[in-house]
Amino acid sequence: MNAGRRTVLALLGAGLLARPSWAQGRTITDSAGRKVVLPDRIGRVFVAGPPASVLVYILAPETLAGWIRLPTPAEKEFLTAPARDLPETGRLTGRGDTVSLERLVAAKPDLVVDFGSVTGTYVSLANRVQEQTGIPYVLIDGTFAATPTSLRLAGDVLGRPPRGVELADYADKTFAAVDAVLARVPTDKRPRVYLARGPEGLETGGRGSINTEIIERVGGLNVAEGLGGRGNTANASLEQIIAWQPDVIVTLDRAFFQDVKSKPGWGQVRAAAENKVFLAPSLPWGWIDAPPSLNRLIGLRWLLATFYPADAGIDLKADTRAFYALFYGVKLDDAQLDRLLGGAVAR
Repeated sequence: MNAGRRTVLALLGAGLLARPSWAQGRTITDSAGRKVVLPDRIGRVFVAGPPASVLVYILAPETLAGWIRLPTPAEKEFLTAPARDLPETGRLTGRGDTVSLERLVAAKPDLVVDFGSVTGTYVSLANRVQEQTGIPYVLIDGTFAATPTSLRLAGDVLGRPPRGVELADYADKTFAAVDAVLARVPTDKRPRVYLARGPEGLETGGRGSINTEIIERVGGLNVAEGLGGRGNTANASLEQIIAWQPDVIVTLDRAFFQDVKSKPGWGQVRAAAENKVFLAPSLPWGWIDAPPSLNRLIGLRWLLATFYPADAGIDLKADTRAFYALFYGVKLDDAQLDRLLGGAVAR
């Protein structure tokens, strides 16, 4: 447990927080099976972590109380006003949680939303925050497979059921498109993939990690099996990568993407030598895992078009325009589209 989490729980245990009184109306069951009483109208939402900020912005941006961290100018370009100019609130969960419970109460939200793990640790925190502050706290399952169900639930929670259904239908169709392609592509024709993180490209995610599950969902065989323990991130050596000989490298780092051919030793990696290095788009959020939220849906379509261009039948430019309009409320011009997809084709 990190220092921030200990501080939060200490404050809760000490009973230092006065409980405000919120109007209560309807009862929902969240993804953890908790019964939570919500106000009839949700006007202001405090998000617990980065995945939740994406969820709430996409479903009901006018309710967002603030950002976990301020968006950069480059990110703001792909967000709508006035949400893009909201203040920084800090975070309740995850690495570097920074929000005191007094600060949470002072923000006067109608609801706290967390989107991610619904394990016992998060249930305990949600229950104690809710008990001591009087603010309803809802946990939404953030696992990739649960995306359609979670979108419908979140739409109900936020009082936007039609919006939740519309986005859930998009997620269902996206997963169905992936499954249709995989049904046509034999296992031995699917790519062996290395995820390169950081400017040196040596940080990666082991098979089963939240960082690589999107790659594995589209049938990519993650060559870093077992590295750092299943489901974890770890550093690989260049010698290991040469031994793995991935067919494709997906990277999140523009510096690595631009310099990989000139980096000593990388010419011995077949994917680098054959220009099979692809830079994942990253604005306003990453298409692979930064954060692991609804932004990954367009990442699925990008990976399909990248790994299986002959079978996917995807017009990536049209799909990207449609996703950004539907999910982010942004109409992309040609220049923005070109910047987003600049690393989406083999160099």
